[in-house]
Amino acid sequence: MDVKKIYEDANALLSGHFLLSSGNHTDHYLQSAKVLENPKNAEILCAALALQIKDAGLKVDCVCSPALGGILAGYELARALGVRFIFTERVNGVMELRRGFEVSKGEKVLVCEDIITTGGSALESAKCLEAFGADIVAFGALANRGFCKRVGSSLEAKKECKLPLSKPLFALADFIFNMYPPEACPLCVTSKAYKPGSRGN
Repeated sequence: MDVKKIYEDANALLSGHFLLSSGNHTDHYLQSAKVLENPKNAEILCAALALQIKDAGLKVDCVCSPALGGILAGYELARALGVRFIFTERVNGVMELRRGFEVSKGEKVLVCEDIITTGGSALESAKCLEAFGADIVAFGALANRGFCKRVGSSLEAKKECKLPLSKPLFALADFIFNMYPPEACPLCVTSKAYKPGSRGN
């Protein structure tokens, strides 16, 4: 599967000067919402991701995504796996489980994002669920920005990765883009960073 082409065909692989949720700047951005607005794309991508997880022999009882960006990918992955889906959301900056969602002690949960950059939001969701006794068995995403190590890739985790190395990360492809701290961003010389994502707009 050519994941890059799917993003390009959906005009979802953007070039420019972007502000990430981490505060860092980058010259490319993956806008998964443009890909997932086509339900067929969501079905194809998440079926492929589910196949990776099934082939690994991983038992999953539930998929959870951090709102808002991960919800579409997480829901479709849960459907492909035949399990239930829930999501966490930030309240005053803290990730919480709301809307009547519950997890039981020992329930095996996979945390799914659309894109994993450093994995910060996914880790926040995982810690929220662990506080209720859930067993986080893995992380998943449509694409990995190359900071975290995913199953099937030769890339090693970088120091920026926040996901625990003891838990597998399943993703369909690695996308390696330049990333700069804001105080050392060469793009800032000629332009201002734009935030195209769901947070902070």
